Amino acid sequence: MEKHIQILGILYIISGILTLMACGVAFLLVGGSGLVSGDETAILATGAVSLVIGMVGLILGLPDIIAGWGLLQRKSWSRILTIILGVLNLFAFPIGTALGIYSLWVLFKPEAESLLRI
Repeated sequence: MEKHIQILGILYIISGILTLMACGVAFLLVGGSGLVSGDETAILATGAVSLVIGMVGLILGLPDIIAGWGLLQRKSWSRILTIILGVLNLFAFPIGTALGIYSLWVLFKPEAESLLRI
């Protein structure tokens, strides 16, 4: 079970980093397109949209990284956080669904609960 918790932690860190990277690219593309146009209205509109994209990226990516780090460090709070994120991931078909199912399968095992109780 320790191996599954380690794999799950790594998967959540990768998921969080990929989310941050995707939102970072979208942030740069949207914000940059307004700057390239040179139009003040476009700069303001794309700036606002890119700010929202950046915030969404932080809101979605950071909890995954924190949960993954907590699992790798065997923190007791990481189990609850990862279960919550796993349930939310069930709606992100297909990769999020697979990660969510794997998360719930691993973390509802009694062995996982005892490993993460420390």
